[in-house]
Amino acid sequence: MIVLTRLNRSRFAVNPDLIERVQATPDTTLIMVDGATFVVTETMDDVIAQIIRFRAGVLATAAALISTAGTDADAHASEVGL
Repeated sequence: MIVLTRLNRSRFAVNPDLIERVQATPDTTLIMVDGATFVVTETMDDVIAQIIRFRAGVLATAAALISTAGTDADAHASEVGL
């Protein structure tokens, strides 16, 4: 989830996988896949940067889990004599 700010300064979290497009006309507007729209104070570049950080975090977490799972499997194999 990424955290954004509405024009009334309330903050909310949105799943970036559900964003269809982001427009800057002149306010930054998110159009969701279900047709909902959100106008936010962040710039389009800021929203895109948050999405990139979110996706990088997902990939890094997945890589860490795979690495840990491999280490755990190796340790288990040597425990059982493989």
